[in-house]
Amino acid sequence: MASENRAAAALGRSYPGGTQAFVSAMNEMAMELGMNDSSFVDPTGLSPKNVSSARDLAKLVRAAHGYPLIREYSTRDKATVLLSGKQKMNYHNTNGLVRNSRWEIDLSKTGYISEAGRCLVMQVRLASKDLIVVLLDSWGKHSRVGDANRIRTWVETTAAAGIKG
Repeated sequence: MASENRAAAALGRSYPGGTQAFVSAMNEMAMELGMNDSSFVDPTGLSPKNVSSARDLAKLVRAAHGYPLIREYSTRDKATVLLSGKQKMNYHNTNGLVRNSRWEIDLSKTGYISEAGRCLVMQVRLASKDLIVVLLDSWGKHSRVGDANRIRTWVETTAAAGIKG
């Protein structure tokens, strides 16, 4: 679903001990997951001082996949949230692949800051295999989708040819 950085910031502020305690808990969880190349300084992911690696992000996807609500909400096409009163907020998933029936996506997260470029992580089912895809620093607005489609084609082609890789 669309990133909601205000919600992440609010979670950090309301965490027992506040934002710094929340960020410390994030870093502790990262270490528990074996994310040795990762370090976080804020809950939103918007700081360029947050760092990670493709390998660590795959570990995070694998862990997040264990939560049914994360799987469900991260792969919805859109959602409407009713705020106080009758005001509604509409959200649309920033990963257009969730609207493509050719893709079987179990978990998805897009991201963007200028320092990291456009990023996409997904757990998908391709060629009868569960795979984690991590795409970092895509340069164009649609290039991460194009890259994902090229990966899909390669996986399906090699599987059809019986090539092990």
